[in-house]
Parts: sequence; C-alpha cells; structure tokens
Amino acid sequence: MAEAEDKDSKTEEPTEKKIRDTMEKGKLPHSREAALLTSFVAILVFTVFYAREATVNLSVFLASFLERPESWSIDTETDVIQLYSMVMAEIGRAVVALLVLLVIAGIGASVFQNVPQLIGERIRPQWSRISLTQGWKRLFGLQGFVEFLKSLAKLGVVIAVLIFTLSQDHRRLLNGMITGPAEFGLVIRSIAIQILVAIVFVMAVIAAADFVWSRFHWRRDLRMSKQEVKDELKQSEGDPIVKSRLRSLARDRARRRMMTAVPTATLVIANPTHFSIALRYVRDQDSAPVVLAKGQDLVALRIREIAREHNIPIFEDVALARSMYKQVSVDSVIPSQFYQAVAELVRIVYSKKAERRRTS
Repeated sequence: MAEAEDKDSKTEEPTEKKIRDTMEKGKLPHSREAALLTSFVAILVFTVFYAREATVNLSVFLASFLERPESWSIDTETDVIQLYSMVMAEIGRAVVALLVLLVIAGIGASVFQNVPQLIGERIRPQWSRISLTQGWKRLFGLQGFVEFLKSLAKLGVVIAVLIFTLSQDHRRLLNGMITGPAEFGLVIRSIAIQILVAIVFVMAVIAAADFVWSRFHWRRDLRMSKQEVKDELKQSEGDPIVKSRLRSLARDRARRRMMTAVPTATLVIANPTHFSIALRYVRDQDSAPVVLAKGQDLVALRIREIAREHNIPIFEDVALARSMYKQVSVDSVIPSQFYQAVAELVRIVYSKKAERRRTS
C-alpha cells in the first residue's frame, strides 16, 4: 500500500541531474529484443553470404566420414584425438564466421542503445540481485509481465513461421532427402533463409516496440515527487539556511578583519551615532585615502572605541559620513568626489602631528 502511494506521489518528470546520476550508476534503458534482433540479422547474413560454401564443404566431409567409416582408424587414443580434432576443425571453419558476426551484432546492439562506458557500480556485489523479494518483484511485477508477453509473442511467431514455411516447402524438403549431401544442404539453407527473413521482419517490429517501451518504462521509474524536486533544487542551489549561515560567517570574518585594521587608520569620519568610516592615508605610499573599515550602529561604535584607544582623530560630519558610507568599499580608495573634503581633514591631522612634534 505504501509502495503504491509512493508511486502515485511521483508525478514530476525527472530532472537532468537525476537522469545524469542514474546513468553514471549504469542504470540505462536497455532493450533485450534489440540484441536478439541483431543476432537473427547476423545469422541471416551468415546464411546468405557464407553458409553456401560452408554447408557444401561440411556436407561432403560428413558424408565421406559416415559412408566410409572403415577408412578412419580409431585403434589407438591418438587416432581418436586426431579424428576428433579433424571433425571439430571442419565444424569450426563452418561456424567461425557466424560466431564473429554474433559477437559484432551483440556489441553493435549495445552501442546503438547506449554509449559504452566502464561503470564499477554494475559489477559491485549488491544484495538486491540475489534477494528473493526483489527477484519475485522482477518476475511478477509489470516488467516481468511485459517480458512474459514478449516471450509468448516471440514463441508464437517462431511457431507460426515454422508451420507456414514447412507447409509450403515440405515437398522440397522431402525431395532433398533423396539427393546428395551437398544438394540437400543447399535445400536446407534455402528454407532457413525464408524462415530467418520472416523472423527478422517480425522481430524488427517487436524490437522497435520494446525499444520505445524500455525507454518509456525507464523514464517513468525515474519520476520524482514534488518534495524530491524541491530537495534537489535546494542541494543544487544550496540550502537557504546553510547559505544564510555561510553569509553570516563571512560577514563576521570581514568585520574582524576590519577591526584589526582600524588601529592603523589615519582618521575616522563619523556620524555621531550611526556611521563610522576609518581611512588611512600615508604620503608616498597611498595615491588616495584608503577605506580600512566602515560600519553602522554597533559596528560604528566599536570603530570609534578602537580609534579612541589608539588616539586616532575622529571627525564628526553627519552629511559626509552618511554619503561616504553609501558609496565607499572596504580596502578601496575613496571616490574622487570626496577628495577635497577628506584632504582638508587629512591636512588637519598632519598639522596636529607636526604641532605636537614641535612642542615635544
């Protein structure tokens, strides 16, 4: 019941990230019928282009072997091994091309459906592969039912094709039995080609339908609930709570860095209660006054406290402090429109320093 409700809640199409993660785990849509179709095509290609010569050669060899058994010595173990090797070599020469074509067909079917990639997840031992519960679900679930129907359809097609072909060509088959081995092999080859062509045609239809179904079923299984989409969006963009915490930490670090720079300031411009801007200007070092720190309310008060502790001049100018706070950035020189006003304050600072030096 809970599983049905869980499936009902998965109404959203899978996101690109969900699809990408699934593919990286090796869970790709795969049609078994496509591989079976390419195998039948390979057998048909072999039968049409290679089986004629192979069938004649193998028929002649087996005929001579069966008609004149006395010519083959099997008195010793060595004789038996040589005879066995000769028979296997003849059969191997007849079917080696078929084996190569089947391998190529299998690889081609996999490449056509999905790009080849090495995925360790597919070879990692998993309990679900040997679980009786999961196996039962695979056998008697929707996918298992579809596979059962496809198997029935394939079996019915093969039986129908065999019955139709043999009913049409049974006389050719009977006549071939009274001919020589080579001629009878060619008759079987001709009938086999007819059967294979019919099977390939029907299998192409089944494979096309299964190819579409496998991708539809794969994508449907990847569907997500609204909550899963929201959670993934949070993960991709960052959890708002975590992002807020990170921003707070960044502000704290910047504030501490500013406070450690205030003791090196040349002067502080302040609105008596709301704003404070600490500036540094060193002749022959700074091209223009540099903003070391700025703050509002409690931060502004702390800047003024540090300035007093280090005997840094504080100038109270409401309009200038408010305007500068909005337009200056920490660790940057002040904008040019403030040069004249700040230069006057710097002049006062240096004048006071010069006067103290003279009096001392």
